[in-house]
Amino acid sequence: MKKLLLEPFFFQAGKRAVLLLHGFTGSSADVRQLGRYLEKKGYTSIAPHYKGHGVAPEQLITTGPKDWWQSVQQAYQTLKDEGYEQIAVVGLSLGGVLSLKLSMNEPILGVVTMCAPMTMRSTDVMFEGVVEYAEHYKKFEGKDEATIQQEIAVIKQQGMPTLADLRNEILQVNHELDMVYAPIFVVQATQDEVINPQSATMIYEGVASDDKRIKWYEQSKHVITLGPEKEQLHEDIYAFLEKLPWHM
Repeated sequence: MKKLLLEPFFFQAGKRAVLLLHGFTGSSADVRQLGRYLEKKGYTSIAPHYKGHGVAPEQLITTGPKDWWQSVQQAYQTLKDEGYEQIAVVGLSLGGVLSLKLSMNEPILGVVTMCAPMTMRSTDVMFEGVVEYAEHYKKFEGKDEATIQQEIAVIKQQGMPTLADLRNEILQVNHELDMVYAPIFVVQATQDEVINPQSATMIYEGVASDDKRIKWYEQSKHVITLGPEKEQLHEDIYAFLEKLPWHM
């Protein structure tokens, strides 16, 4: 993995802007290929990193949903400050949850959720994902196995108390789905190994949007943006974006 892939990006192409949001313990690498695809189609895209993401896991475990929401708001404001008036949002996993929340609070033109959870496994299971992220990150740093295990032991001892807040955040968004009015495209991988795929049905049936569609990708797992059907996904998202009521 190149260091570049752990950096947020802002691809400025056209007047239509799309905010791309990664998953929990993920980074802009989750959505970089989608961003480049949209850039070629004339869309501007920005992909922030939530606070504590794309950096050492010791920083991640000290952050929580309030920090990550603030990161999303800052990226949205960056687009506004750069003169983009109409903005769509596309989010993977946690990014999908935050996309829904953003559409409840801002005049978002359209929303795409990809494998977004509406329920959450136990915090213990979620913490296993944090530990896995820590292992990958430390290997990426080039540390030896003994050092990695020693540092991960410290992380396990500290834990991540904000995971309970994350569960509450997901449940709160689920409870308020009827506040989503923007056109929405719900994407779900049938072979999702991380979340309950029925979350997609909850979103589709729960939103108040008049214009809503849902699609299941039979060959894909959770990180659908990097999976075997990513090219089809790119085309489907582009087709959805093209039908939004852009003024330009």
